[in-house]
Amino acid sequence: MNELLDVLPFALPALAVLGVGATVLLRRGRKQPPAPKAPPGRTPTATLEPTAERTTAPSATTPGATLEPEVLEPVPEVPEPVAGRLVRLRERLARSGSPLGTRLLTVLSRDHLTEDDWDEIEETLLLADVGAGPAAELIEHLRERVRVLGVRDTTTVRGLLREQLLALVGDMDRSLAVSATAEDGSQRPAVVLVVGVNGTGKTTTVGKLARVLVAEGRTVVLGAADTFRAAAADQLQTWGARVGVPTVRSDRDGADPAAVAFDALQHAQTDGADVVLVDTAGRLQNKAGLMDELGKIARVLSRGGPISEVLLVLDATTGQNGLRQAQVFAEVAGVTGIVLTKLDGTAKGGIVVAVQRELGVPVKLVGLGEGPDDLAPFEPEAFVDGLLQD
Repeated sequence: MNELLDVLPFALPALAVLGVGATVLLRRGRKQPPAPKAPPGRTPTATLEPTAERTTAPSATTPGATLEPEVLEPVPEVPEPVAGRLVRLRERLARSGSPLGTRLLTVLSRDHLTEDDWDEIEETLLLADVGAGPAAELIEHLRERVRVLGVRDTTTVRGLLREQLLALVGDMDRSLAVSATAEDGSQRPAVVLVVGVNGTGKTTTVGKLARVLVAEGRTVVLGAADTFRAAAADQLQTWGARVGVPTVRSDRDGADPAAVAFDALQHAQTDGADVVLVDTAGRLQNKAGLMDELGKIARVLSRGGPISEVLLVLDATTGQNGLRQAQVFAEVAGVTGIVLTKLDGTAKGGIVVAVQRELGVPVKLVGLGEGPDDLAPFEPEAFVDGLLQD
C-alpha cells in the first residue's frame, strides 16, 4: 500500500497527458481522408450513386411527367425477290445427282445404241420416278429423233434430251391465284388452303409462301387451322412475325379447325388483306375422320366465294408414295397445284412429271433448301437445266 502511494504522484500526470493525446486523435479521425490519387495516365473509376438519390427534373411542358423508355418495334425482314429464284437455286438441284442428267447423256452419246442401251435408258427414267407412261413416251420420241438425225455428239444429244424433258414437264399455267376480288362493293381476299400429310414440311411451306407473297408486295393473313399441335401454331406465328404478317390462331388446343379458318378469313376481310393462307393439320390418307374434317374446312371457306387455291405439299423424296397421297387429297379438297419440298435432297426429280400426269394439275412451287427464301415458283426450263447440270 505504501508503495502504491509513493508511485501515484508520478502516475497521475502521465495519465493526463495520455488523455489529451487520445482526444486529439479522435478529433482528427472525424475528418474524411483525402481521395487517393489516380496513377498517371488513367482516369479514376466513377462511382454510381444509388438510384433513389438521383432525381430528374420534371418536364417543363408537362409538370410532374416521367419519361418512359422507348420501345422499338421489330423491323420486319425483307424477303428476297421472287423472280429468278429457281435459277439461283439451280446448282442445288444439279448437286442432287439426278440420273436424268449424267446417265442419260452417257448412254445417248454412244456410237451405236442397242436394245440394251434403250432398256438402260428406260430403267434410268423409272428409277427417277418419271413413271412408266411418261418414260415410254420419252424413249419413243428420242429413238425417232436419234434415228432420223443420226447424231451422237454430246451437245446435240443434250439438246434433244432437253427438248423431250421439257415436253414431258408440260406447258401448264403455274401462276398462283392470289389476287383479291371485289364483290358487292367489298373486297374478298384470295383464299389459299394448304394441305398435306405430316412430315412434308407443310407448316414451314406456308411460312415460306407468306414470304413469297410479301416479296411480291401483297398483304397476307395466316390462319393456324392445325389446332391439334400447339407447336404448329407457334411455328406459323413465328414465320409470320418475321415479315410482319398477322396470324389468327385458337386460344386452346383441339379447337374446331374450320372455325379458326373462318376467323382468319374474316380478319383478312376486315383488314383488307390480299391473301389469307390457311395451314391445316397433317392428315394421313387412311384417316377418314380427318379427311372429312378437311372437307368441312373447304366448305366453310367457300361459303363467301370459291377457294382460290388448294395447294398440296408433297415430299419429293417419297417418290411414288406421294402419288397415292395426292390422289386422295385431290378427291377431298380439289387440289389445284402441287408444292414439292426437299427437291434438292433427292435424285428422283422425275416425280415432277409423274405427279402432274397423275393429277392433271401443275407443280407450282418447289423447295430447294432449308433457307427462308428457298421456296421458288416452278420454272420448267430452269428445272430441266438443273437436272442436266447445264
